[in-house]
Amino acid sequence: MKCRKCGERALISLRRHNAGFCKEHFNEFFVRQVEKAIKKYEMFDYSDKIMVCISGGKDSLVLWYLLHKMGFDTTGMYVNLGIGEYSEKSLEKVKAFSEKHGLKSIIVNLTQLGHPITLMEKRVKRTACAICGTTKRHYFNKVAHENNFDIVATGHNLDDEAARLLGNTMRWYPEYLGKMSPALSADSQIKKKVKPLIRLTELEVGAYAFMNGIYYIADECPKSVGATSMIYKNALNTLETEMPGTKHYFYSEFVKNVAHKFEREETEKKEMHICSICGIESFLEVCTFCKMLEKIK
Repeated sequence: MKCRKCGERALISLRRHNAGFCKEHFNEFFVRQVEKAIKKYEMFDYSDKIMVCISGGKDSLVLWYLLHKMGFDTTGMYVNLGIGEYSEKSLEKVKAFSEKHGLKSIIVNLTQLGHPITLMEKRVKRTACAICGTTKRHYFNKVAHENNFDIVATGHNLDDEAARLLGNTMRWYPEYLGKMSPALSADSQIKKKVKPLIRLTELEVGAYAFMNGIYYIADECPKSVGATSMIYKNALNTLETEMPGTKHYFYSEFVKNVAHKFEREETEKKEMHICSICGIESFLEVCTFCKMLEKIK
């Protein structure tokens, strides 16, 4: 296949766009997709102070690299989950990446704080993924608030969000469907959350990382084995193979035509409190994270 733009040999074929690209023009395409997402969903501008949530994986490192390259004021925020060798490897990738590109970072170490995920999993009657998600959200909100960031950016891609949408629709979770937009508004202490990679698939993000020498941890988190999100991703991959563009159409049409109805419903029901223990905004008088810590103590 030849590159759509220059006619040279293509390095990647994108069936949903019916196009192939060489490295130069794939990079151009990739940046354009991110710029479109930022503009369409009014995510942020150059005056904003952006905290990029980093895991050491391809999506978050690519996002951090790209926003920095585009000239935005970014700081990486990494939570060391304390999951043995996996966390050690991911921390190494984050540190190496930060040093190589001269980027600012903030690191929260759960082991040093006394509640690594492995310990919480033993004491709290929830799945490791649920515990991890609650814990990371807590620290993302806490660090963003304490350091006066304007924006919290995450590396969720189209595959991630389409799979989440499928799961939330099949199980019919209105409260989660109300939080599916690529840009969620700020709410007092809670900063605006955005997903600039929303127009790009996992394959496209991986290709960008490979072509631009972005070295990331390729291992899957050992705690994610058997996660239902992988079942939904596999189902959508099957549909995408037969009908290229399915993921984008499924997610983008939901955001365009339906998401606002669930958002309005959730806003009307919402009553925020300040957690009496940690002082961070929550729907509960004692937030879920602090309740988990109480069980450990």
